[in-house]
Amino acid sequence: MRRLLLEMFESTGQLDPQTIVLRMIVATIIAFFIYLSYKLSHEGSIYSKKFNVSLMALTVITTAVMIVIGNNIALSLGMVGALSIVRFRTAIKDSRDTIYIFWTIVAGICCGAGDFLVAAVGSAFAFLVLLIFGRIKNDNRMLLIIRAARINEEKIEALIFQRFSRKANLRVKNTTDTSVEFIYEISKHLLERAEKSKKGIVQSKSVTDALYEIGSVEYCNLVMQNDEISS
Repeated sequence: MRRLLLEMFESTGQLDPQTIVLRMIVATIIAFFIYLSYKLSHEGSIYSKKFNVSLMALTVITTAVMIVIGNNIALSLGMVGALSIVRFRTAIKDSRDTIYIFWTIVAGICCGAGDFLVAAVGSAFAFLVLLIFGRIKNDNRMLLIIRAARINEEKIEALIFQRFSRKANLRVKNTTDTSVEFIYEISKHLLERAEKSKKGIVQSKSVTDALYEIGSVEYCNLVMQNDEISS
């Protein structure tokens, strides 16, 4: 029993050079498809070339780690302990980036273990899903911030209700003896639709112009929110 345990912990799981090169080549090919998928599914200011290259490198590095670990239990435990002290401080700006990081790690593990079929089929399905649905964007939310004299509080609420009905969510209402501040959350689509009448004709007055006509309005701010995660 003791000898069996020693053999398990001392097993190196060494591979011949041809197998190592083959696994690294397959990992590089899959990494290229991950690179292509990320480039196609991201556009605009959120696309980062450096992060995309890092995804390719992460796939290859994970494959190399898996090849080194092999069947050596002692080495695998030591590797887990060494990697557990690593702390990543880079903020993820897009939730999809987490998916790509996980994809690269899984692809690298499959290639390092020699499961090329799983790596290829899994990557193909992930590529198709992200290619089809990766460009879907949420309807960005807008914050309408209004600060005015408190005597016009009811007029402002009536105007917002008239333009947006019940679809404008009142998030914050701050009041003092002389002033009041509203923060409404509305969708960008709802704001654009509010600029048109029921017949689809563009109204002569925007929401902000209509608010200023009430009088004693200090400011009206429109702030766009999105789903990007910042540090």
